[in-house]
Amino acid sequence: MSKSIIIFGFHSIQAQLESNPECLLKIYTLDNRHDKRLNVITTQLNQLGFNTFPTSKQQLNKLTKNQVHQGIAAEILLPTLPNQDGLMSHISKLEKTALILILDSIQDPRNLGACLRSANAAGVDCVIINKDGSAPISALVHKTSAGALNQLKIFSVTNLARTIKALKENNIWVIGLDGSTETSLYQVDLTTPSAIIMGSEGSGLRSLTKKSCDQLAMIPMQGNIESLNVSVATGIALFEASRQRLN
Repeated sequence: MSKSIIIFGFHSIQAQLESNPECLLKIYTLDNRHDKRLNVITTQLNQLGFNTFPTSKQQLNKLTKNQVHQGIAAEILLPTLPNQDGLMSHISKLEKTALILILDSIQDPRNLGACLRSANAAGVDCVIINKDGSAPISALVHKTSAGALNQLKIFSVTNLARTIKALKENNIWVIGLDGSTETSLYQVDLTTPSAIIMGSEGSGLRSLTKKSCDQLAMIPMQGNIESLNVSVATGIALFEASRQRLN
């Protein structure tokens, strides 16, 4: 079942307007703000047939849970994310070498949004999240993704191990990022159809997920920290794949 969320800020509203305007339900603007930036986006919305509702600062603060909203917010409809069947159908239609990002139980919405932003920038074909272990798609995920959420094919699956098995049966090499292995990510051939799995912020890949991988790899580090933030590690892994594919 589809649900709605409140998004806020000029960048989030503009990204929604440019990618999925049909999902905009209601737009709220600060009633005593009349500067050029707000007028430009309000005019654009009105030209496309969207009404805007002047709203007090107190009401906007309440709608956005006191986040920095810049005087504009919108209620949007979140489409239901397709499942494993939709994923396999999508993969079967790809005309290029697949690059897939799998996020195993990313629970911080900012990290999830940042991972989606990196995925979009690196040109992944789709992102897979586990339905029960992942942070839900929220306003904070939407904002942190900087519009990438609207540009990506995202699939939500109930059994990640089963999905990984299905990917492998479709000749996709599955690489899990794990700091305890000795194989460097830079030694892995990422030019073949590949799925890169990133684990949760604290515990990394779950045991069954790790066992399901074709290969484990780590990001070499020279400093004295033990691990990277998952969104940073995701960016490194995806852009390494992108770099290899450009050669």
